[in-house]
Order: sequence, then C-alpha cells, then structure tokens
Amino acid sequence: MQLMAVRRGVGGTAMRRGHFVLLYAAMLVAASGNTAVQSVMPAIGRAMAIPDVVVAIAYTISAVLWVLLAPMWARASDRHGRKALILLGVGGFVISSLLCGLALEAGLSGIVGGMAAFILFGIARAIYGALGSATPSATQAYLASKTRRTARVAALSALASSFGLGTVIGPAMAPLFVLPIVGLPGPFFGFALIGLAVWLSVWRWLPDDMKHGRGPRAGHGAAMSYPSIATPTTGASVIASTAPRSGVRMRWSDPRIRGWIVAGVASGHAQAAVLTYLGFLVIDRLALAPMGSEGPIAIVLMAGAAATLAAQWGLIPRLAMTARALIAVGSLVAAGGFAVLSFADDLYGLVVGFSLASLGFGFTRPGFTGGASLAVSLGEQGAIAGIITSANGVSYIAAPTIVMLIYQFDSTVPSILCGLGMALLAAWTWRRLD
Repeated sequence: MQLMAVRRGVGGTAMRRGHFVLLYAAMLVAASGNTAVQSVMPAIGRAMAIPDVVVAIAYTISAVLWVLLAPMWARASDRHGRKALILLGVGGFVISSLLCGLALEAGLSGIVGGMAAFILFGIARAIYGALGSATPSATQAYLASKTRRTARVAALSALASSFGLGTVIGPAMAPLFVLPIVGLPGPFFGFALIGLAVWLSVWRWLPDDMKHGRGPRAGHGAAMSYPSIATPTTGASVIASTAPRSGVRMRWSDPRIRGWIVAGVASGHAQAAVLTYLGFLVIDRLALAPMGSEGPIAIVLMAGAAATLAAQWGLIPRLAMTARALIAVGSLVAAGGFAVLSFADDLYGLVVGFSLASLGFGFTRPGFTGGASLAVSLGEQGAIAGIITSANGVSYIAAPTIVMLIYQFDSTVPSILCGLGMALLAAWTWRRLD
C-alpha cells in the first residue's frame, strides 16, 4: 500500500509513521464522510416529500463554497500554520455533520416542516464547504514541509490516495449507521463521532509547526477538488504542491489548454449530473420505500467508486495510453454506461450501468489533467494545476440543479442526454485534440 511506503527516515521523509497516519485520517474522514451521506440524502428527501431538485440544491451549496474557498485556505496554511488549519477543517466537518443530522432529524420527526429542515440542512452543509476545504491543502503543506523535494511527489500521492479510498469506504459504512434510534440521518452522527476522534488525535499527537512564533517550514499545499465519488484525485493537487511557486497567471482561454479544459468541464458535468440523480433513480427503478433504500444505493455507489479506482490505479498505469486516447476511450465507455442506465430496471443493471460510466470517467479525468499539464511549460505547472482543480469544481455549480429539473419530468432523459454528450465528446476529442 502507498500508506506503508511512508516510514520514519525512509523515502525522504522525516515524519514518523504515526504522524502520517494522522494526516491520512484527516483526509480520509473528509472524503468518506461526504460520500457516505450521498447514499441517504435521496431517501431523506423522499421521506419528507421534498422536491428532488431542492435536495440537489441544498446539497450543492457546500460544493460551491468548497470550490470558491479552497484556494484561499491553500494560501492561508502557509501563513497561519498547517496544524491549526487541519483542526479547523476537521472541526468544520464535525460541526457541520452534527448540525445536518439534527436538522434532518427535526424534519423527519415533525418538529419542523420538511422545507424548513432542508433550509437548515443547507446552512449546516455550508459550514463543511466553507471550513472543510481547509483540510486537504493544510495536510499536504504539513507533509511537504517534512519531506525532501526528491520524495515529495511520492509522499503527497500516498496522502492524496485517501480521497480515492474514502469514496469506497463512505458508501460502504453509511448503511451501518442507519440505526433504529437515529434512522436515515444516522451516517451524519456516525461520521461526526469519527471526525471528532480524528480531531482529538490530531490535536493531541500531531506536532505544531508554528512553535515559538516562527512560521512553518517551506512546503506548500494546494486546493483539492470537492470530495465526491465522481472526483477521486487525479494528481492536480500533487502537481500544484510540488511545482515551484511563481507569478505566472494563466487564463482558461489560453489556446494551449482550451481544448483540454473544454473536455474536462464537459465530462465533469456528466459526472456531477449522474451522481446527483443516481440515488433517486435507484429508488424509482426498484420501487423502494425511503427507509431501506440506502443499502441498494450504497451498493451502486460503491461499485462505481471501485470501477473508477480500478481505472486510475490499475488500468491506466498498464495501458500507457495518450491523454487524447484516455478521453476518447473513456467517453465512449461512459456513454455505454449511460445507455445501460437509461433502461436498467433492476439492481444488476444499475450496478453495471453506473460502473461502466464510472470506469469511463476514471479514464477521462486523468486524460484531461495529463493533457493540460503536458501542454504547458514546467514553470507553469502550478498555474495549470489550479485551473484543473477549478474546472473540476465548476461542474457542481449548475449541473445538479439542471439535471434534477429534467429528472422530475422523465427519469430516463438525463441518462440519454449524458450518454449522447459523452459520445459527442469522444468524437470531438479525436478530431480536435492532439
């Protein structure tokens, strides 16, 4: 495992293994906790008779705030100390999860109306988006400050793998917390407790990097994409963390990267869309009651997350495909997955469809990242990595709301549109990118 590669005094890092585990746990809880609740939110919305689009909007707020504020926290970690910002990020996750659980419990028990509960939920989730985004950049910066430059990429890649692992662990654990006492909001409380344990461990055992009034050692972190089953790490944050800082400014319209950004944003919107409507699709196609639907939803989500990781951790290193080929082939595979989702009416079909779509996205995201990175010079790697991370997050601004407005009229149309879009992207990529 990548985690085992970081040992005291080995591989260019002066960090004790236990300290690395604390950083890894802080990242893992942010990713797994966020993806865990994705398996229960559709059921909670249906149980409260809330319009599906409202559920999507309430849950999207945190993603938008994450995208907007993550770069700010990446800069702040270099000035105010990394341990302090790790505690801030994990603490924000804990408080947000607890308040979300309480708001939803109040709605389900009838203490407040369903719409009022979701307004409170949206406010509570905003805390996670605003503060939780401090965790990735601060943990990266902390590790980088303890690692020699020659070993920094390997160490940061090991740390970043926690996001990918969390996308599988989160949905797997979510149904375990749906207990009789707390019901569907149980995962919020369960992961709040786990996050609290991580916060206390970091506070107690991770050495402070701002002792005696001195600033932190050299080494910086970078903004990371919003943790989601659709967005396991693609290496952009590692590039930004290891690239020399410079005053280079780059525009999205730069002709060298414009095509790659178009491909990334297009595929990202399809990813964000399917992740938004998938839980509702499982409930509707299998005719499930809200209580009890979290299990089948979690199975489909886990299958998709595993397929994405299989592409990025297993297939891509062995196939040695070009960036253009990764996007074109991945888009076709994803289009096939959407075709299956369009007509799947049992759990097997839903698992196969979402797994194929996720496998395709597992190719397109590294293709978009690699192509954009190779298009610019070494001195511009930090700038392009920032654009890549922003492009990954843009998809969460409009896609969730739009797709749910379409879904409420016909549950088949979103999958058909996404499939057609990915097929067109494959053809466009092969003709326009090189």
